[in-house]
Amino acid sequence: MTGEIKEAGHTIKNYICSYLVSIMRSIQGILFLLFTLLVSAPAGAQMFYTSTEYGISLGGSQYFGDLNENYGFKFVRPSGGAFVRYQLNPYISIKGCLNFTHVGYSDSYSDDPYNRLRNLSFESNVYEGVFQAEFNFFRFSTGEDGSRFTPYLTGGIGAFYYNPYTYYGGNKYYLRSLGTEGQNAGLGTKYSSFAMCIPIGIGVKYWVIPGYNIGFEIADRLTTTDYLDDVSSVYAGADKFSSDPRNPNPASFLQDRSIEINPNSPLGRAGKQRGNSSTKDQYLMFMINMSFQLKTYRCPSYKARENDYPRF
Repeated sequence: MTGEIKEAGHTIKNYICSYLVSIMRSIQGILFLLFTLLVSAPAGAQMFYTSTEYGISLGGSQYFGDLNENYGFKFVRPSGGAFVRYQLNPYISIKGCLNFTHVGYSDSYSDDPYNRLRNLSFESNVYEGVFQAEFNFFRFSTGEDGSRFTPYLTGGIGAFYYNPYTYYGGNKYYLRSLGTEGQNAGLGTKYSSFAMCIPIGIGVKYWVIPGYNIGFEIADRLTTTDYLDDVSSVYAGADKFSSDPRNPNPASFLQDRSIEINPNSPLGRAGKQRGNSSTKDQYLMFMINMSFQLKTYRCPSYKARENDYPRF
């Protein structure tokens, strides 16, 4: 009986030992697999990044137009936005942006006596969507040694929303609906709150660490409107605006504000120059860009094509 118990004990011991060995081998295999993934995956990921960048932009803007013909920088306001950039190859990229800024100016900033007497002013929020192409001077590819920095040229097309307003007597008045150049009296066509823009500019790019890039861009927006500032052509004349002392028409005193400076000799005679209709308004945006690219196990398409090129 004792012998049978000892034999059974050896059998159980051998079974347990075999089971433990098999478990240890399985654990060893799993640990080896995890080690392989942990070591090889980052190494591969560090080599490649997606061709798509996601970023934000922060900076400022300045308007140029009928109230700022000498390109002054006395009303710089913050601007910001978000963008997606796609790298076609190390020299050409395309970018889509959604941006916001605030523009404005006043004749009180001018050194010209006529402009100071004209006494007009405006402000407007601007919401824009633009599509741009970028042309790098040097090869640029994040994480790639020797391709860390480049200046670039940029150009594109976009659209924006604006709605100029001004202040009078402590009150805020939106100018488009008032028709300050006689639009409501049949003189000319009412302008739209939407216009096209053509951004043209220069910039620089630099990858700080693989996958993380910074840059700076300055681009002027050439627009298709001359009413970003609500000023374009000539005075309509005071008789084109209804005047009721009990219910004053804001357009009648906002169309010619020279009366506030010189009540005895206002500028607003019908047909007298109010703005410069031969040129369109512009606004300049200068912004710092910060973006990132996701890691990928796949070689970007442009790099794959480069690898297929014959080497001499």
